[in-house]
Amino acid sequence: MNTTNLTENSLEQFSFFADGGPFVWVIVAIGFFGIVFLIERTLYLHRGQIRAATFLDGICNNLRSGRYVEALTVCEETPGPVARVVKAILLHANEGESRMRIAAEQAAVLEIPSLERRAGTLRTLAAVAPLVGFAGTVFELLHAFLLMKSEGHYASADLFSGGIAEALAATGLGIVVCIILTLGHHFVLGRIRAITHDIEKTGIDLISFICYESDVSALEKKAPAVAGVATDSGGNKAGK
Repeated sequence: MNTTNLTENSLEQFSFFADGGPFVWVIVAIGFFGIVFLIERTLYLHRGQIRAATFLDGICNNLRSGRYVEALTVCEETPGPVARVVKAILLHANEGESRMRIAAEQAAVLEIPSLERRAGTLRTLAAVAPLVGFAGTVFELLHAFLLMKSEGHYASADLFSGGIAEALAATGLGIVVCIILTLGHHFVLGRIRAITHDIEKTGIDLISFICYESDVSALEKKAPAVAGVATDSGGNKAGK
């Protein structure tokens, strides 16, 4: 009964932030910035992910009906990298399959870095957090040993055990932060892979549709008008 009371009192008296040492605060800062980056990436990728199949069906329906300007307008009004890659393909739809593929690749090259931004930072923070915790443990143990040495023969086990508890606090917190950020990093990578797959599949399907299913002769007449609309729109935006 007394042992249980002593254990509960010890747990109540121990605090990660007050007793864990300065390395605990470093780990807390790492965890804070990691969570901020994770939330920002999640919101950004959520806004950029659309129903690619439904979007492509709408574009193809406009192309079948000869509404190329409307198809371009849909791309401009739809957020995300998939719509921007489709727009790049439409602007070169009258220049042949190889030119459309080059346009799609160039647009994708511009979009991929934006998708992958801060994913490496999340991975680095997840890897550094436990290392900072181990460093804190080493220094706290060293401090405990030096304290026992200074006490000489009068050093007590309670003094050393308190030092061990403070040392392990940094390691435990570092491991917890590492787990959270590692799971978050894998979640972000999954979103990036999904959007990248949508970009590739939508681009390939649209190019195949334009080359083999749509009215190419009509497309060659109206695609320059589409490009002119896009140029005028870009000029107006720049003028504003």
